[in-house]
Amino acid sequence: MRIDEFIQLKSKQLAFYVNAFVQRKIGHAELDLFIWDLLEEWAQVTVYRNEPYSDKERVFWHLVHQICFWSKEALETDNLLSSELKICANFINDTGCFPMDCIGIRP
Repeated sequence: MRIDEFIQLKSKQLAFYVNAFVQRKIGHAELDLFIWDLLEEWAQVTVYRNEPYSDKERVFWHLVHQICFWSKEALETDNLLSSELKICANFINDTGCFPMDCIGIRP
């Protein structure tokens, strides 16, 4: 699978999980499990050195990083962080504008 195919496929799923978490339809454990599954699948993708990033891929990896970096409590209670997660999820789901200050890189 190519990087762009992976990002296109997983963006919809990531946006779904993030939005469900922010709306409190799923818990942190389910979101965390999805992220680990996503990273396991990413390990199967062939990445060539110096392959360019798309804007969607940068926001995708920024969003994954935010979910992994922040504590469960911060993700559940910080309104500014929740707003950032929603903005990023909307962008990778092709329903929003490019978020400012997103500099995601591949793991």
